[in-house]
Amino acid sequence: MAYQLYRNTALGNSLQMSLDELIQSFLDTYRFCDYLWTFVLNNVEFREVTELTKVDETKIVACDKDTDSNTTE
Repeated sequence: MAYQLYRNTALGNSLQMSLDELIQSFLDTYRFCDYLWTFVLNNVEFREVTELTKVDETKIVACDKDTDSNTTE
């Protein structure tokens, strides 16, 4: 898999550290069902260059790219 190429690089290590912090600090719930990921985060800050937005709860929904449902016949 292509993602393994980045695991021992500075980028891969930085991403892993960020994910570890996310899990310990903000992640309240996560699910994986029918190739659909759902993450619920608490007390999240979204940052733009000059703007900061704080929210109590955020839900992120993402699809697994390797699904058979994405193929057409």
